[in-house]
Amino acid sequence: MRNYEIMFIVKPTLAEEEIKKVAKDFENILTSNGGKVTDFKEIGQRELAYEIKKFKNGYYYLINVETEDDKAIKEFDRLALISGDVIRHLITKIGE
Repeated sequence: MRNYEIMFIVKPTLAEEEIKKVAKDFENILTSNGGKVTDFKEIGQRELAYEIKKFKNGYYYLINVETEDDKAIKEFDRLALISGDVIRHLITKIGE
């Protein structure tokens, strides 16, 4: 089993329901591709250290995932890069 920690930031201009839908959709991407979400935290709106895509704050989410292979992680990464709603994401492999 491989463990990953994923943090992503959703743009703040969306309505609250849309922000939660984006987070739920990305969680579903992980589970539908063979990943098991072990922890899902909504950190909330925070000010960014520097401006990203003309945004000064965003909604932070933290997901811990267990997976046999990296298919779910690669799909999350691909879709997060092309999504207009995610302004930044970071995927970290935990342990070996």
